[in-house]
Amino acid sequence: MFAGQDVSVQLLLVEDDRSIAVPLVATLEAAGHEVIHVTTGSAALDAKGYDLVLLDIGLPDIDGHEVCRRLRAVSSVPVIILTARGDEFDRVLGLELGADDYVTKPFSARELQARIRAVSRRYRAGETTLNSPDDVPQQVGSLSIDRRARRVFVDGDELELTAKEFDLLAFLAEDPGAVRSRLDIMEAVWDSNWFGPTKTLDVHIAALRRKLGSPDWITAIRSVGFRFERFQP
Repeated sequence: MFAGQDVSVQLLLVEDDRSIAVPLVATLEAAGHEVIHVTTGSAALDAKGYDLVLLDIGLPDIDGHEVCRRLRAVSSVPVIILTARGDEFDRVLGLELGADDYVTKPFSARELQARIRAVSRRYRAGETTLNSPDDVPQQVGSLSIDRRARRVFVDGDELELTAKEFDLLAFLAEDPGAVRSRLDIMEAVWDSNWFGPTKTLDVHIAALRRKLGSPDWITAIRSVGFRFERFQP
């Protein structure tokens, strides 16, 4: 079972190596996902009813990069490329063809699940943005967050936030009162490829509290993460 599993995803796994595919399918299903497994690029292009694609590059019939290009031409479903090719050219090519992320073999189950969660979350957030544009600033007590203009005000006074400080505040404030884990915050505000120290999160939280004028806007939840509060000065 993956640690931190929070969403079940219908996955299309495109992998011709059974020694990789069989245990990977078992692990993903144990984590609560449903998995459609195919072994060729043509089968991947014919498949239906999935939410995210895990795509191997070295396929027997069609190169995985070409499969990615064709999938992206007809669908916006997220694609994570799985491959033993770790050089920069292949990573850049896959991303330029429309892949959402790139995982180099061998990878751990924990890393892959973190990538699936992060890519799925970004995809859902993108759909929400397209369907419900954030034209109206969010008001929480004396705090106003204008995501469209990337501006923040407290009691009418604009705060000077860095890009990451704004992204962090906007993410925490999406659901006031909800606890966000440190992993979820790092994946959403930085990205799924961040493997540096999480101390940077604490530094940004401290800066936000200072600029907001009170530490009571953001509460630390011991051993879990942080919660944005409906604080009334």
